[in-house]
Amino acid sequence: MKKTKIDKKMKAKGRYNYKKTKRKKNKQYITLDNSFILLYTVCTGGEDMHIIINHTSMTPIYEQIVSQIRADIINGDMAPGTALPSVRMLSRELKISALTVKKAYDYLEEEGLVHTVHGKGSFIAEANQEMLMEERRKELEHDLDEAVRKARAGGLTDQEICDLFQLIMEGE
Repeated sequence: MKKTKIDKKMKAKGRYNYKKTKRKKNKQYITLDNSFILLYTVCTGGEDMHIIINHTSMTPIYEQIVSQIRADIINGDMAPGTALPSVRMLSRELKISALTVKKAYDYLEEEGLVHTVHGKGSFIAEANQEMLMEERRKELEHDLDEAVRKARAGGLTDQEICDLFQLIMEGE
């Protein structure tokens, strides 16, 4: 098989994922994928679940999946009893290992957000309202802590931060 110029250039650069497709009338079609952030939409029942996987992030892929599904559950975007995509289907759609998806689902199950029925699939667990409120509080505490750190780095005193917070609360 004769190598084309584009094959040699792509191999030399070594940064493109490519695959050769079938030849049609002596033409070779090549698929290039040099994107950094990939967006995949996975349909689950009547709802759409959007998962964004950043392949260049230092965060492991299973943690990216867990955080996005957790956020959807906490925000109420995914109702209790909603079926998650099967491990195989999600791994095929995201083009990742099925073991990565299984690890993410297992982690969500440990947190009590998902329950798995062998042979049937994984489902959003009946939400414990206290647990959801605790998750929201943790997220809010993290955001407020970040804001206080930024304010102190900007030179504001604790009293000025409190005054600013009171002003914001009165505006609501």
